[in-house]
Amino acid sequence: MSRVWKWNRPVTVREVLEDLQQERSIAYTTVMTVLDNLHQKGWVRREAEGRAYRYEAVSTRAAYAAALMNEAWSQSDNQAAALVAFFGMMSPEQRAALRDALRIVEGPETATGETATGESVARETSSGETATGQNTTGENPAATKGDTGR
Repeated sequence: MSRVWKWNRPVTVREVLEDLQQERSIAYTTVMTVLDNLHQKGWVRREAEGRAYRYEAVSTRAAYAAALMNEAWSQSDNQAAALVAFFGMMSPEQRAALRDALRIVEGPETATGETATGESVARETSSGETATGQNTTGENPAATKGDTGR
């Protein structure tokens, strides 16, 4: 699949073969069998071109990776713990990419809790605190966590 994704266009068995042969010896029939298997599994579509086929990826590499992550995460019996463990494995660069992705998915908000127009946005957590730590319930946050304040 990585060779098909690499070109981002329909490819022939011969093109994939020639690319792979730069790294190792491989038979034409092996490449043809693998591409046929990928077609049967629904990973690539193919269109006849003369006596050969052109193969094209059904989805992007990013969509495939996202589907794998979603499948693994949905099988966890404790999804929050799985996310914490996963985020803990990330490099600072990966966490920055995650923050960027969240900003895209969540809309025009910026990282500072303001909309693109500068309007302040307070997100409330289940404990009654905003993302900035402000209590919106009027309760003493320490008291809600079992602390008597003594």
